[in-house]
Amino acid sequence: MRQKPGPDNSLGLVKFLFPNSFNIYLHDTPAKSLFGESSRAFSHGCMRVMKPVKLATFLLKNNQEWDPAKINQAMHAGRQQYVTIKNEVPVFIAYLTAFVDRNGVLNFRTDIYNLDDHLADMLISDNGN
Repeated sequence: MRQKPGPDNSLGLVKFLFPNSFNIYLHDTPAKSLFGESSRAFSHGCMRVMKPVKLATFLLKNNQEWDPAKINQAMHAGRQQYVTIKNEVPVFIAYLTAFVDRNGVLNFRTDIYNLDDHLADMLISDNGN
């Protein structure tokens, strides 16, 4: 099943595709209120972008034909359009359940993918090297 582009599309007005073997991508969302939630695991594996226009503007900054007005127009056109960026941008995805924030405070998050136990086993086993 495929949902047509438009304001009610569950992926929002834009999605950002990048090469990866998991078919994961970044996308907008019509449910902006979800960004205010403390638990934000509402997607099915892809990642919602809080400021998609800002990301699109950054990615297309070296393409003179794509200014913010044209980006906005394309996002609201109600039809699918592909734009390939000229310069590659590295994408790094990190899944962290523990991290130190900018104030030096240790934070813990729920391990929604249940990967921490496996990582801990690898770290403390003799085979972990």
